[in-house]
Amino acid sequence: MQKRSEQAIENSLRQYGREYKAKQGAAVLMDIDGAVRAMVGGRDYSESQFNRATDAMRQPGSSFKPYVYATALMNGFKPTSVVVDSPVCIGNWCPKNYGGGHAGSMTLTQAITRSINVIPVKLSIALGNGNPKIGRAKIRETARKAGIRTPLPDTPSMPIGADEVTVLDHTGGYSMFPNLGKAMTPHAVLEVRSGAGELIWRWDRDGKKPVQVITPQVAMDMNMMMSKVVEEGTARRAILDGIRSAGKTGTTNAYRDAWFVGFTGNMICGVWFGNDDYTVMHQMTGGSLPAMTWHEIMAYAHQGIELKPIPGLGPQAPSARPVVAENKKDKESDAPASRPNSVLTKRGADALVRVERLMDDATRALATRSEPTKSSDNTTARPQGSVASASDRPPGQTRGD
Repeated sequence: MQKRSEQAIENSLRQYGREYKAKQGAAVLMDIDGAVRAMVGGRDYSESQFNRATDAMRQPGSSFKPYVYATALMNGFKPTSVVVDSPVCIGNWCPKNYGGGHAGSMTLTQAITRSINVIPVKLSIALGNGNPKIGRAKIRETARKAGIRTPLPDTPSMPIGADEVTVLDHTGGYSMFPNLGKAMTPHAVLEVRSGAGELIWRWDRDGKKPVQVITPQVAMDMNMMMSKVVEEGTARRAILDGIRSAGKTGTTNAYRDAWFVGFTGNMICGVWFGNDDYTVMHQMTGGSLPAMTWHEIMAYAHQGIELKPIPGLGPQAPSARPVVAENKKDKESDAPASRPNSVLTKRGADALVRVERLMDDATRALATRSEPTKSSDNTTARPQGSVASASDRPPGQTRGD
């Protein structure tokens, strides 16, 4: 998955970078429990060691709007609540929609599907009972609890993504949607053992616990709304064959940043394209190259694993593929994809983990009975300070144990 993610970013820039005047990209792929499976910090590490996935602070544009809509649903709004897309100003700042003009009355679901800019600004005013500053504070609190660690200064344009985030935080922030409102912390280490094999630290036991940011019902409503973005709205290029997905595109002023952050019942992926010097791109929107690259990464990542539904979206569509995704041959060669055809279910993965632990216990018991100066050929000791990473996890295993 790491290699394929790197290839997806590089191939997109090689094929379309000149047309879009884009030179850089970044991506983060994680399980819905926050375990990072792949991270791309730029197109070429030999040319630049700057990690754009963790350190670059970029405007998320409309991909920030799910935090706004989730806050609205937590404060009495419904997906079917009717709002009016009409001119609005806060002081001397008047937001404009991407295509210009206004569309009149629509539901919140239609507003996020069409990525209307005016509606999130109006929601910030409504959330503060007429005081947008109070409304924005509520939105910021939601984003903070979801995992956004950048400053998020209070500006009128914050609801439409003018404040900066990192790809890692932003991707992790979306974890609250497929987890019924619980935000998961992105992490790369599952456990740490001593040279003798003794367990020192384990993520599921000692790591940061999930934070309930929004209610399960709000999460399911958001999943339904964001699935419309993929199926009917600005992110149709991200549609996965037979796999339900949801997410949000983002495009900033003068096309300086283009995003797509989306998820399935199994994984979350965030993709960003732009230029390090903030020069403008040529009309790249989040629904173009970011959505296409997201599709490339996620289609590969879901091969050979047991598919899980997104809460609130129900079963797969009748025309979808079987519950287990099929393997496809690597498009870049005639050799079969490296992912196995067999599927490791959650029960199977747990059974293997239990067996592994029994073997570890037996190994340590043998080690303690043997002389300190000797080593047994029948033991398989870990290296000194061994660390098991999230990327070592077998397909289908969703917990750190």
